[in-house]
Amino acid sequence: MNQAFLNQMTEFIFVEHKLQKADIIFIPGSGHPQLAEEAAHLYKQGLAPWILPSGRYSITRGKFMGVQEKQERYPGDFETEWEFLAQVLMQNKVPKEAILKENQATYTYENAIYSRKVTDQMGLEVKRAILCCKPYHARRCLLYYQLLYPETEFLVHPITESPVRRENWFLTEQGTNLVLGEIERIGTQFHEIMREMRESFGSTEK
Repeated sequence: MNQAFLNQMTEFIFVEHKLQKADIIFIPGSGHPQLAEEAAHLYKQGLAPWILPSGRYSITRGKFMGVQEKQERYPGDFETEWEFLAQVLMQNKVPKEAILKENQATYTYENAIYSRKVTDQMGLEVKRAILCCKPYHARRCLLYYQLLYPETEFLVHPITESPVRRENWFLTEQGTNLVLGEIERIGTQFHEIMREMRESFGSTEK
């Protein structure tokens, strides 16, 4: 297997940065508790004063599909991803007043769009932010949040408790499908965004 070929895709998708103190921790919507568990760990380390989980449910499913892992630890019926993630945060000793609310987003771009509305409404200047996400979701999350927060320094912090990671994604069909699926989504979902960017730059393309 061509290692240079694999390295290029790996480095593009699996983004990770060294952590520093930040103004906020963002969590894109998910039914996996590990994202909120890790965000709670970072909060208790004093790395940020706010956590903003974002999410209603997947636009393709039309409803919250329930807790995907550790159901025995986080039982209950949750209407939105935000409600679930907030519960995980509180069970992991994050005070309710430190958890901001965004429960309308139905896909990753909306996670970023509506999160920006929340921070703007509270007058929060986000100079640096931690983005807590799944390892294989890192690049797409970063691209979208950077679009909405162009002046913000983002530190991507993928969870480690994931079966698909940078060192093994190409060894299984599941991992390969997830990573190549992310590359495909980046290609398809950014067409409209790039069109808008060209228009803003005054492109004369017809």
